[in-house]
Amino acid sequence: MLICAISAKPKQGVTLYFDQEIKLNKLLFMLILGVFANAVVAEETDKRQILKLSEPQREHVLQEMRALLSGTQSILDALAKDDMAAVAQQARLLGMTMAHKAEDHLKGALPQEFMKLGMTVHQDFDQLAADAESMKDSKHSLSQLSASMAKCVACHATYQIRTQHQNPAYSRHRTRATR
Repeated sequence: MLICAISAKPKQGVTLYFDQEIKLNKLLFMLILGVFANAVVAEETDKRQILKLSEPQREHVLQEMRALLSGTQSILDALAKDDMAAVAQQARLLGMTMAHKAEDHLKGALPQEFMKLGMTVHQDFDQLAADAESMKDSKHSLSQLSASMAKCVACHATYQIRTQHQNPAYSRHRTRATR
């Protein structure tokens, strides 16, 4: 009788182990399927306005966005240290002098609303720099930065960039989505 009891326990343990493994595999499969399905649905339901750009235009826009993001992080770092001179210096780099570095190849490619919104962001950084120098109020500067970042959020919620391949072997309608 003792032998039966000992041999029964491993069978139950083995069955329980395999049942749990099957449940975990099913859960993992459902999770992976859900991620792929969500990605497909997100791609199909993206209602943002498409900006069709050439690869060099796309790179220019993304490079500027990365510079704005990096500069914003530097401003936040300076605000955390209450270094208002550094706040002003970093903000000035993101102001209208940065905007004037835009190349002519973007002027006709981007919608007027996109350009206006971008210019207001650069103007915001110039104002932030001036106020940081004169007021030296980190809370005010943080509020200004928040308002400017709201414009970035609005822009990213409105537009998406797609590149048109320059290679003639590609169809004119073939694009690559970017975020």
